[in-house]
Amino acid sequence: MRLTTRTNLAMRVLMACGVNEGAKLRTADIAARCNASVHHLLQVVNVLQDHGFVETQRGRTGGLRLTRAPERVSVGEVFRLFESGTPFAECFNPAQNTCPLSQTCRLRTYITRALEAFYHELDMVTLEDLVRGNCGLRELLHMSPLNGPGCDKSQLNTA
Repeated sequence: MRLTTRTNLAMRVLMACGVNEGAKLRTADIAARCNASVHHLLQVVNVLQDHGFVETQRGRTGGLRLTRAPERVSVGEVFRLFESGTPFAECFNPAQNTCPLSQTCRLRTYITRALEAFYHELDMVTLEDLVRGNCGLRELLHMSPLNGPGCDKSQLNTA
């Protein structure tokens, strides 16, 4: 299984917003820190805004920020949003399915169950789980000088 670039970019945007909770972030700044195209990020931000994950404001003092608390952003929900348009296998897309085994193949049932298990696991992960205490992520994605107490190095990149 391979995630689409859009899903990957969506999670980068949300993690940047989570690390900088409450602050307005410029898409160009997120793109620079996340090694991403501004054009592609704008497309992803538009979808995130349409589904209530972020709010955006145009203009010189504009930017984007989370509309939900990080503990209310489900990774599974984000993955479903961005991955739902991409069929896992040819037989999952009736309009383009040319597989002659479709009518008798049982593999699709097992794949469906495996995908649901995958999403179920991600449903239990929140944005807060990804950013809270993640000092390395904070150092990479924080948009203003880090003030206050330093990170506990024992919490670097822990799951």
